[in-house]
Amino acid sequence: MKKHQEKKPSVAPGMNDAEELDQEATQEDIESGNYTEVTTMSWDEVDPSE
Repeated sequence: MKKHQEKKPSVAPGMNDAEELDQEATQEDIESGNYTEVTTMSWDEVDPSE
């Protein structure tokens, strides 16, 4: 048997992250609890605050 391996989040190869993560859950998915909330963070490096 293999020893405990750490599981890390991953994205399937070939998956377009932005397109897939921007899709809205259908009402059916919401009712069945088959959805994941996605939070997007944007780092503004153009005009950094001081």
